[in-house]
Amino acid sequence: MKNIILKALFLILSLPNVLEAQETNNEKTLPLDQEVLMDSLDNGLTYYIKENDEPNNRAYLYLVLKAGSLQETDEQSGLAHFTEHMAFNGTEHFPKNELIDYLQSAGVRFGADLNAHTGFDQTVYKLPLPTDDNILLESGFKILSDWSSKMLLNEEDIESERGIIIEEERQRGKNVNERLSKQLLPVLLEDSRFLERIPIGKIENIKNFKTSQLRDFYNTWYQPYLQAVVVVGDIETDQAESYIKKYFGEIRSKNLRNYPKDYTIPNNQNSKVKIVTDPEFSYNVVSVVYKHRSKPLKTEADFLQAIKRSAVNAMLGARIREIIQKGNAPFLNASMKYGGYQGGIGGLDAFNIQVVAKDASTIKKAVKAVMQELERAERYGFNVTEWQRVRENFLTSINNTFAEKDKIPSESYVNTYVNHFLKDEPILSIDFTHSFYNEKLNEISVEDLNSIIKEWVSDENQIIFLQASSSDANILPDEETLKEWVNGEFEQLNAYTDDVIEGALLEQKLPQSSIRSEETLDAIGAKEIILENGLKVILKPTDFKNDQILFTGFSAGGTSLANSEYLPAAKIADNIIPASGISKFNATQVQKMLAGKTISIRPFISTYSEGISGASNQEDIEQTLELTYLYLTQPKFDTTVFATFKQNYEVSLKAKTINPIAVFQDTVTKVMQGESSWVKPLTVKELDEADHQQALSFFKDRFDDAGDFTFVFVGNFDIEKITPLIQKYLGALPDSGIKESYKDVGIGALQGEVEKKLYKGLEDKATVVLIYHDLFKYSDLNIKALQATKIILEDKILKRLREKEAGVYSPSIGLSLSRIPKPYYSLSISFSCASSRAESLIAAAKEEIGKIIKSGVSLEDLNKFKAQELRQHELNLRNNNFWLSYIKNSYDYDLDLNRLKQYKKQLNSLTTSEASKKLKEYLTTKNQATLILYPENLDE
Repeated sequence: MKNIILKALFLILSLPNVLEAQETNNEKTLPLDQEVLMDSLDNGLTYYIKENDEPNNRAYLYLVLKAGSLQETDEQSGLAHFTEHMAFNGTEHFPKNELIDYLQSAGVRFGADLNAHTGFDQTVYKLPLPTDDNILLESGFKILSDWSSKMLLNEEDIESERGIIIEEERQRGKNVNERLSKQLLPVLLEDSRFLERIPIGKIENIKNFKTSQLRDFYNTWYQPYLQAVVVVGDIETDQAESYIKKYFGEIRSKNLRNYPKDYTIPNNQNSKVKIVTDPEFSYNVVSVVYKHRSKPLKTEADFLQAIKRSAVNAMLGARIREIIQKGNAPFLNASMKYGGYQGGIGGLDAFNIQVVAKDASTIKKAVKAVMQELERAERYGFNVTEWQRVRENFLTSINNTFAEKDKIPSESYVNTYVNHFLKDEPILSIDFTHSFYNEKLNEISVEDLNSIIKEWVSDENQIIFLQASSSDANILPDEETLKEWVNGEFEQLNAYTDDVIEGALLEQKLPQSSIRSEETLDAIGAKEIILENGLKVILKPTDFKNDQILFTGFSAGGTSLANSEYLPAAKIADNIIPASGISKFNATQVQKMLAGKTISIRPFISTYSEGISGASNQEDIEQTLELTYLYLTQPKFDTTVFATFKQNYEVSLKAKTINPIAVFQDTVTKVMQGESSWVKPLTVKELDEADHQQALSFFKDRFDDAGDFTFVFVGNFDIEKITPLIQKYLGALPDSGIKESYKDVGIGALQGEVEKKLYKGLEDKATVVLIYHDLFKYSDLNIKALQATKIILEDKILKRLREKEAGVYSPSIGLSLSRIPKPYYSLSISFSCASSRAESLIAAAKEEIGKIIKSGVSLEDLNKFKAQELRQHELNLRNNNFWLSYIKNSYDYDLDLNRLKQYKKQLNSLTTSEASKKLKEYLTTKNQATLILYPENLDE
């Protein structure tokens, strides 16, 4: 079953602690979770504190401001966001970049941990910290206090930051999506303040504003009565509260209380229609939006209504998926969903409909098909069986959450309290939500749900827009025609028939296989068993989650064992076959039969291996294993699924040919891996020639040797209880007795120095990728040295290209490692910049690398790396996914399971001398590439 995340679970209620649930107009007010301390200081600052030890030894500290770009004057366009940037450029206690350096030395990562964002009506600063260092922890509150009222906003620092903001706009915005948005926003936001206050701001103003205007914005809006401090984590409430009072209690407002105004977006009585095109956009997307005034969640009746809306969303989504899965759908994709308008702005919700046509000539057919499904739901409603499945899924989801209530991550609570402060959403306890769902879901009738969808569609507040390619402009409908397609009537329309299948997925009884051998793996607290068919199973029970079981099974081979004749069929097998269903059931039938189950399974075939991965809970683990058996022994190839896949693939290929970044990425791949058929994307011709019987045959061939497979299970299970189930289902997998391995298919590797320039795209933006690639000796110490090189490069390149040169926003340093068929590393430096600065910034990056090679790794930089690694290691040791990957890699690559015990010792043994030596080796390889994407107007 697909996991359902119920937004209602973590909604928040804005009520003082003294208020009890009360009766208002015969409606019960939603109760505030009593496990969070919510209070305020005399200066008006609000604070939330909740003790939560998931993860252990960590706390999340947030500073939240009820002000964003909407509060700017015309002369301050973009300065709310600019102010957020300045928080990291000098405060009273941390001048210049000392704040980032200080936190990095304590193991906090800039960007991944330390971060911030600015919206229309909010600015949020995020600081996760370890709690086992009291000095560091207290400093965290001092940092939040500095952001709140003590930013330095020095002239020199402001001037340096202008270029960085401009490059942020270039990196994030100079693309086809921005160009389409600029055409659509006047329709979506009308003449509202939102249209004039896009958070990034107007670039001309960023270049030219007076620094006094930035200080005016800061002094006007960074006031304690508009701020909240949120603290959630492994920290005592009294300790957190004392720090808040110490560092925030003396802050005084800089002016009379000036509260932000509420802004909204006007209603439109008549339908608004807009058609927008762009030469780099290759899809045909029609959106229909019905705006509604949002209603705050205050009462149990409000909460119940929100649940009903989620149920209708789920049933509409299921109908659309069924149409697609049946094949020959009149559209590539579609969705119908009620939610926040444009992310929840302006006090608006919306019923959003979106459909992606196969091509420009089928837009009418696609639109009609989706609107017909909407009309079908309006006219005839939903079936009881549809609602029963959704109810089962909802109950399973809330019951799973309740089972994990002591393992809910702190960050989830933080987001709840942030939304309470900013949006007045409710803070509900897990106990209340669990009880409410289990009581109220059974009281909801399908008739209750049928009435809801009729409220979502009206003649007012409708917006229709089409996004398409400029190349199809001559065959696109005009606005009036598009409106007619959307709002047309359907005379002949039958009710939806719910095809419900009874019976078991697996009909035959499987014999219980025996265990050939057992071994206790003390090094990792696990057990290894080998079944009668030769299949190896590693079982590691954990208590990191109360009711989660993860697994993966794998074997060497993959598409490397396919001959070139049926390689196309082999490459599509793991896309088509899992989507076709199992045994005699199609994918839709399987999904319906699994309603209310916590099961996810996905077979895969990569170049050098094949396998199956999934997740479940204790109650559903047997059916998960049953499905695993069926996927591997009774797969299907549905020709309608193949037809749908082919249509989607052809559209994606077309999109890639006109998308500059996609073309550039293909160029990077060719440079790195050559022209091997095993890595080249399939052509449409190859896809046409792919035989479905060959695909099915290859899939079966890859999974008919159980003795080649290793399965790893990690999670909260009893070994004695799960072992008989594994014997029954995995032990029944066939084994031919043939032992196979992968074959080296000659995938290329970067050789020598390569320089390539590609000219494609409309915007004044260059994209640069520098690559360092070579063989290396695969060992834990060398991997640590490579990871240290990556972290050091991140710091040095960021400071040089962003802080000193002000030429980029966020350079990215990548590290990829491969073991099969040969051990290679690839270090990459990627960034976007103004086209005119690409060459000079490449030179600056290479100069900086030269400096690092010459000077070596400093003790300070190495210690920063070690601190970050150790902090991440602490989290990894309490994470099921980490252990699944660790054990899988240990068996796959024949690595010592005991090596984790040596982790800290080995990390600390990495000296500056060794790190410098390795860094020089990795960055002076003869195999280097410099790749640049320029706009096409610069092509000579």
